[in-house]
Amino acid sequence: MPTNKKELRLQYKNLRKELSTDEVEEKSLAIANNLIQLPIWDKTYYHVFLPIEEQKEVNTEYILHLLSGKDKEIVVSKSDFQTREMTHFLLTDNTKIKKNDYNIPEPVNGLPVPSQTIDVVFIPLLAFDVLGNRVGYGKGFYDKFLSECKPETIKIGLSFFEAENQIKDVFEFDIRLDYCVTPLKVYAF
Repeated sequence: MPTNKKELRLQYKNLRKELSTDEVEEKSLAIANNLIQLPIWDKTYYHVFLPIEEQKEVNTEYILHLLSGKDKEIVVSKSDFQTREMTHFLLTDNTKIKKNDYNIPEPVNGLPVPSQTIDVVFIPLLAFDVLGNRVGYGKGFYDKFLSECKPETIKIGLSFFEAENQIKDVFEFDIRLDYCVTPLKVYAF
């Protein structure tokens, strides 16, 4: 039964709310372990979101450890809620991270990285379907950012939950995922 983004957004926000802190950690670690199977480790620039703990997002700390262990360049973003644009910075030992008004941890400063440089993007989402369509918070930040990346940039959703059959209200400019990784499996689209 296909459902629309609004319904899915509500449903998955509630499902996430029900997760305990331990479940979030456990599932986040399982996701990081499943990522190792993907054919993405020959790239250089990896964009990672820093989780909003209050929203019980996937804890990407495990992915950060994975990336730094493989000596990759890690990129994090700052969001401008006026323009709906993200600016990207290299994450280094000197990067100061501070939560913005929406509790999103963001770099205070750093070396800017253009979107076209980024090879792999890990994407936060609320739900996704078997075709690789995703439902986020509906602000359009990632659609805009992903449209600025090069066409071969690998787009990987991270989800605590499995795929829906179909999201009804998909628009032509919605950017689909290449993969979505859950604690149980890896979906390739």
